[in-house]
Amino acid sequence: MKNVIQELKWRGLIQDIIPGTEEQLLKEPTSGYVGFDPTADSLHIGSLIPIIVLMHLQNFGHKPIALVGGATGMVGDPSGKSEERNLLSEDVLNHNVEAVKKQLGKFLDFNTNKKISAEIVNNYDWFKEISFLDFIRDVGKHISINYMMAKDSVRKRLESESGMSFTEFSYQLVQGYDFYWLFKNKNCKFQFGGSDQWGNIVTGTELIRRKSGGEAYAFTCPLLTKSDGGKFGKTEKGNVWLSPDKTSPYSFYQFWLNTTDEDAERFLKIFTFLSKEEIDDLVKEHNGKEHLRIFQKKLAEEITCLVHSRKDYEFAVKASEILFSNDTAQTLKELNEDQLLQVMEGVPFIEVRKEIFKNNVDLISFLSDTKIFPSKGEARKMLAGGGVFINKEKVTSVDAMVNTSLLLNEKYLLIQKGKKNYYLIKSK
Repeated sequence: MKNVIQELKWRGLIQDIIPGTEEQLLKEPTSGYVGFDPTADSLHIGSLIPIIVLMHLQNFGHKPIALVGGATGMVGDPSGKSEERNLLSEDVLNHNVEAVKKQLGKFLDFNTNKKISAEIVNNYDWFKEISFLDFIRDVGKHISINYMMAKDSVRKRLESESGMSFTEFSYQLVQGYDFYWLFKNKNCKFQFGGSDQWGNIVTGTELIRRKSGGEAYAFTCPLLTKSDGGKFGKTEKGNVWLSPDKTSPYSFYQFWLNTTDEDAERFLKIFTFLSKEEIDDLVKEHNGKEHLRIFQKKLAEEITCLVHSRKDYEFAVKASEILFSNDTAQTLKELNEDQLLQVMEGVPFIEVRKEIFKNNVDLISFLSDTKIFPSKGEARKMLAGGGVFINKEKVTSVDAMVNTSLLLNEKYLLIQKGKKNYYLIKSK
């Protein structure tokens, strides 16, 4: 067996590890699992770390198990949370579980003919058969209150103003039982997760030891933050999602393209499968040429292709050039409506009546009426200086007219004022 722990360590993906874990993974193909929380119908880029670790495990000859928490999602994990979250209805939860399962299928090999084929499990499948009395008798008696209260995630919440409900307090027992069930029924010998999960994970290893006398292993990955201390994966609009319906491939690409040099070098190790040698070569190429953004471009390419597709990546590159290059008028015309709106995400939107375009209105009046310019005089002045573009083409006459022939997808008009100010006009 090749050493997957060594691989994960140089990539910065190991924080805590139970002694013996590395030896177990060197000894034989081993089943290991990580849990995914189905609180939404898409995973976000914070979920990429456990997904990529599962992929590494499979590449190194181990069997990855992805647990989708249909049961634990009904309880709510207090780890790292300052207050109890709202619990979802069973219908919403079931919808989310199916959506998350579908997403995971894109990253792992589920070929059932292989011993190390990936597997997805839902802990609701075993918890639905267990009564409350059975659980507290067969599981609760093995873990003391003292043991549970010693966990950081529990102690912090108990000391907070909001306190902690019994529902949340029981979470570590429920997650611990997941590990025990998988150990017993799937020969799953290790679990991994974010470093905030360490308490829950070791409860599982302890339960396995006390209930069956078995030996189980685990490791955690560090929680990711940006170099400026900000929360990773958050933008002004919220989470960066893996679903193209929630975060467009273009916006996804832009997120990675806009990372700092320091973060990009670190993220290349964590989020890509480039070898150490390839990354070292990129470092040499990047140093002294930081303005070319070599790190960022490679990072954005690798992750966009992994999560979406090569085609989506190529579109994102082309789309990125539309607003920042001058010779893109033809490319702009070739975009369909969905692609156009992806590219224009964040560009100010102005709605006008379609009749205006049918009436062949003069451009100066149009620019003033839509408030793109505060007055006709200012619009005329910039037009005369060559500072106004329609659909990326410079307007060369102050007598230019606006009509339906200019509309993109028979609906939109892109006005550029100066070098950086864009406005997307939508006719309705």
